[in-house]
Amino acid sequence: MLEIIQKAEEQHTLTFNEIVELLKSDSCLPEIMSAADRTRKKYVGDGVHLRALIEFSNFCKNNCCYCGLRRDNHNIERYRLDEETIITLARHAAIDLGFKTIVLQSGEDLWFTQERMCSIISQIKKLDVALTLSIGEKSAEDYKAYKEAGCDRFLLRIETTDKKLYERHDPQMSWRARYQCLKDIRKAGIEVGSGCLVGLPGQSIESLARDILFFKTINADMIGIGPLIPHPDTPLKNAQGGTFTMAVRVMAITRLLLPDINIPATTAMETLESDGQIKALQAGANVIMPNVTLAQYRKNYELYPNKSQTNAVNTSGLEPIRKRLESINRFIAEGKGYHQKQRS
Repeated sequence: MLEIIQKAEEQHTLTFNEIVELLKSDSCLPEIMSAADRTRKKYVGDGVHLRALIEFSNFCKNNCCYCGLRRDNHNIERYRLDEETIITLARHAAIDLGFKTIVLQSGEDLWFTQERMCSIISQIKKLDVALTLSIGEKSAEDYKAYKEAGCDRFLLRIETTDKKLYERHDPQMSWRARYQCLKDIRKAGIEVGSGCLVGLPGQSIESLARDILFFKTINADMIGIGPLIPHPDTPLKNAQGGTFTMAVRVMAITRLLLPDINIPATTAMETLESDGQIKALQAGANVIMPNVTLAQYRKNYELYPNKSQTNAVNTSGLEPIRKRLESINRFIAEGKGYHQKQRS
């Protein structure tokens, strides 16, 4: 196992079978995490990029079996922020708090047409920030328009590369259509963010290994790994769910194979394990996304239950986050955090 880890750290490549071995091993997680941490330090440094998350709508046309925002969940109070409120939150994040990146996230809400989104994008870009969208599957024309309006990055998790598994848990959706969206995002000149859900019922170790290789194949700029946390108002409410250990293992191997990309320490990891984000930052992650959504709406953006509020920004601003990072000898990065491709 140590030879495989050394190969991954030095060459940033592994075979499918080698990845499977690392995922199955119960004995080498500390070594994988340490190797990923060294790789992170070498390629992207000790700065942690903070990206202000604005959850602007919890309406969604889709019915994914694992998501609390699913269309058929009638126990959720739906909301949709107006354009002025979104811009005000972005201005507060950029001007008052000093964020260099704004992330706009929502369910797949058809009310936000291309014209409306482009208006919002163009206004936020006046704040001299990088802008990331996480709003689901759109047309190639939409992605092109978002880019022209100023969109820098787009997050669209593939969730799983197992097509049958994807279409079982994402009814009326197509894996191929989602993959095409990732290609359209790249073609539009936008940084591509993707990722997977760890712990889906029926998911195999081999499937997770294929996910990691897929991220390398698409030359991703950012990858987010999150464990499945079953939501009580979804068909998967009784599922076992994912574990922090497997999620961080997948994340660390991803860092070893894609050494210079951006990898967030996801809130789901913090939700499952105390100091989960800190542990993820020590296993290859270099991004966190503090939530700046108004508290009255934040509680209704429930992809999964009991979501950690550790990095929700309150009256203390960024100081609590700064202190947490200093405790592991890390600091808040100054730049906008674009993916700077580097040679091995």
